[in-house]
Amino acid sequence: MNKPSEGPLAPSPVDAIRGFHDDLVAIRRDLHAHPEIGFEEVRTAAVVARELQALGIETHTGIGRTGVVGVLRGRPAAGASLSTRTIGLRADMDALPIVEQNAFAHASSIPHRMHACGHDGHTTMLLGSARHLAATRDFDGTVHLIFQPGEEGFAGAREMIDDGLFERFPCDAVYAMHNWPSLPAGTIGIADGAMMAASDRFEIVVTGRGGHGAHPYLAIDPVVVAGHLITAVQSIVARNVSPIDSAVVTISAMQAGDLDAHSVIPGEVRLVGTARSFKASVQDLIEQRLTTLCASIAAAFGATATCDYRRVYPATVNSFAEARFAGDVAASLVGEDHVIRDLPPSMGAEDFSFMLQRRPGAYLRLGQGGAERGAFLHNTRYDFNDEVLPIGAGLLAALAERALAR
Repeated sequence: MNKPSEGPLAPSPVDAIRGFHDDLVAIRRDLHAHPEIGFEEVRTAAVVARELQALGIETHTGIGRTGVVGVLRGRPAAGASLSTRTIGLRADMDALPIVEQNAFAHASSIPHRMHACGHDGHTTMLLGSARHLAATRDFDGTVHLIFQPGEEGFAGAREMIDDGLFERFPCDAVYAMHNWPSLPAGTIGIADGAMMAASDRFEIVVTGRGGHGAHPYLAIDPVVVAGHLITAVQSIVARNVSPIDSAVVTISAMQAGDLDAHSVIPGEVRLVGTARSFKASVQDLIEQRLTTLCASIAAAFGATATCDYRRVYPATVNSFAEARFAGDVAASLVGEDHVIRDLPPSMGAEDFSFMLQRRPGAYLRLGQGGAERGAFLHNTRYDFNDEVLPIGAGLLAALAERALAR
């Protein structure tokens, strides 16, 4: 595994956390070996609760179904009462429905389940941060340690919010971090503004009239309609979205007919795809154009088409002040040369976006290397780089200590 650059600028939480690095590795590998997908994180939540309770941290379970929140109060200045300031630190816990192809000892022991996105590492880093903060309590205020279920398509962040997350555990600001294999290990990336795109899902149903392949004039062929529609959809971004904005429209699956019935024209075709963008106005444009194209192109062939367009995750957009603050904290730990403050946004999506819609905050990326080996996120041979655990945990702890400084 790649190792991060050594030599933080001054004593920091990273140094202290390196003292129990082996303990974190053991937790991370245990979680990796026992992956659970969205809202099934019963064992994972139990591990988190056990670790928090062992540290004397007030622990709440069942938030957003399988989420866990730890409440950690600092120490005020002598003679003063505890500050009412609060901060939220979030880690996602869920795995993916993937068959792991690694052969190391901590590979998944659960069929068709794998931590292929590093959420085992994220959970472990927040536990490492909790351990450091609980030992030092060198802050004045309250830290809410948010262990979230169901990030991978289940909108677990929204589930926690709907369950009263921010009413029960107020946060003046909230921060999260995701590992990033394409960044060098130990490098931290952030931006003032968009970090991840909005993710929308659409399903198009084209309805024609089935018939014999030898007599297409007696049918209304939905396959032909779908072909024209697939081509026309490519014009949405190229000819409707401003080149200043970014967007992607991808039709990723098509289902029609029976491969064993080569002479049968089906009566229906289904298309499924995704749209990605950063602005609500662009989302509106894509949905409107897609819906219009479906109806008009189908009508031109005598068929009908419907488009079910669903907005799954909003864009993940950092607030300006919190992004700058997080970048400054990161630079104090790893050096300015290892912080990228204008990281280009990804067209991937992240449900931390729901939290950033409710509270100011920032989403960071922690470089872990490994992309050159082909083990990017959601790869069957992916594994989290344990060498960066102290840096990630230390950064989360430092965000709390600096935001709630006495």
